[in-house]
Amino acid sequence: MADDIHPSAHASTHMVSNQVPPLCGHNLYAGDQALQESLFFNGGHWSENDLQRYGEVCGRPEMIERGYAANEFKPIFESHDRIGNRIDLIRYHSSYHQLMQLALSEGLHSAPWAEPRSGANVARAAKYYLQTQLEAGHGCPVTMTFASIPSIQLNSEVAKQWVSKILNRGYDGSNRPYFEKSSLTIGMGMTEKQGGSDVQSNTTTAIPMGNGTYELLGHKWFMSAPMCDAFLILAQAPGGLSCFLVPRWRPDGSKNRLEIQRLKVKAGNVSNASSEVEMRGAMGWLLGEEGRGVNAIIKMVAITRFDCMVGSSGGQRQAVVQAIYHASIRKAFGQKLIDQPLMRNVLADLHLEVEGSIALTMRMARALDQEDQEHEQMLLRLGAAVGKYWICKRSPHHAYEAMECLGGNGVIENFITARLYRDAPINAIWEGSGNIQVLDVLRAITKTPVVVNHWLDELSGSIGLNAHYDKAIDALKKEFADLDQFEYRARTIVDRMALTMQAHLLLQLGNEAVSDAFIQSRLESKGIHSTGSLPKNIDIETLLKRGDPLSI
Repeated sequence: MADDIHPSAHASTHMVSNQVPPLCGHNLYAGDQALQESLFFNGGHWSENDLQRYGEVCGRPEMIERGYAANEFKPIFESHDRIGNRIDLIRYHSSYHQLMQLALSEGLHSAPWAEPRSGANVARAAKYYLQTQLEAGHGCPVTMTFASIPSIQLNSEVAKQWVSKILNRGYDGSNRPYFEKSSLTIGMGMTEKQGGSDVQSNTTTAIPMGNGTYELLGHKWFMSAPMCDAFLILAQAPGGLSCFLVPRWRPDGSKNRLEIQRLKVKAGNVSNASSEVEMRGAMGWLLGEEGRGVNAIIKMVAITRFDCMVGSSGGQRQAVVQAIYHASIRKAFGQKLIDQPLMRNVLADLHLEVEGSIALTMRMARALDQEDQEHEQMLLRLGAAVGKYWICKRSPHHAYEAMECLGGNGVIENFITARLYRDAPINAIWEGSGNIQVLDVLRAITKTPVVVNHWLDELSGSIGLNAHYDKAIDALKKEFADLDQFEYRARTIVDRMALTMQAHLLLQLGNEAVSDAFIQSRLESKGIHSTGSLPKNIDIETLLKRGDPLSI
């Protein structure tokens, strides 16, 4: 009798149709023409085969899933063990550790130091750009570890113990002393609640103990990745603000007095733990000289700012990848979204932003590779701050526009666009927010005026290729020459510096459709350029093809 009973035809309420399946199984490098061209242009051509391999790795479904899991299962803080011992332990999901293992095994924390060669920073930036598209949060300790080397090398005795283990292509996330490990990661704690970016106002003190170590007392308002093996920390020594390496474990195997107060609850970057920390007599080693703490970390600051450019460029690229892929399948009003003129304008414009971002980022990677040359050194002195300011600041709105292309799905957490949007402001704020970057540009210009000559010399390479570009360069020169209310006008000046440098690099890369669209929409346009307002005569088809992750 039961065999005669069948479900009602009305029991099924809907069929899933016109929905876009997840994008996976694609090669992130092979589908990215802008990255490929910038890689070759800036001297990283020798890494092409490795990037082809790694682009496939980063497109695998299991790798993409790790990015989701690392954000869904956030870090958990345990101050004490079950019998009351202070442990200051952060527990991460296994996916976070797997992403860290991937990054460090690929040398994203070490390759240019361990294997220096022409184009090493360019190749590393390209690979890191692919890695950040999986998930952004774990990039924080990767970047800090990479950037720590110049500071740690200021103390030769410390460097002997630490550098080889920092450069090792391994990952050890276990909670044990540094001398028991073969690979180490480095974090940093600079920010205090009363000063923020004004590190000279830091109140943490460092007392010399007479045996080559210092005892640190104070509080840090932000210390990211607190399970790293040691941290670069600024504190006031008798000789002034100084830089120290503070390990989580003391050389005798006891726990250092670096006590986590709480984890920050952040809008984005949630896979990465950020903490408040008390130092109650924490042991540290001086890096460099007393009173020269800023000098000790200045190279680290340039590198971390550069990695912010890499990460934000990668975030922009992934946002475009998702928007174009979705629009190529989803239908509305009788046709695919990508075939509708207004959506085509938006998508092409979103991709055009990535063209400029990756061109500027990879040019600064070349400057890192060639810092022994005065021109490259001066270019990086301005470019690290200009690029960090512009690319990172453009990313939040860029992520929002890409998210909107997916409609309601775009704001749902199991679509990556929601995470991209939450993560986008982090790089704009970390390592100095917009005003800090702009003020640093002005400081460099007033302290070392020759940097402007080098910036303009670089831009001069494209003069005569486009009349609108030439006009923009003339306008920038006038801005530099006008010292009236220089600080008040600073954002306008740095905006123009970023846009003209991006335009120059796109002209040099030689794709006329890209450079023409960029110059018309960014340099020639009147007023504020809103996304999706490209002029009528732009080669939309070329831009969409270059942005399409499956257009190989």
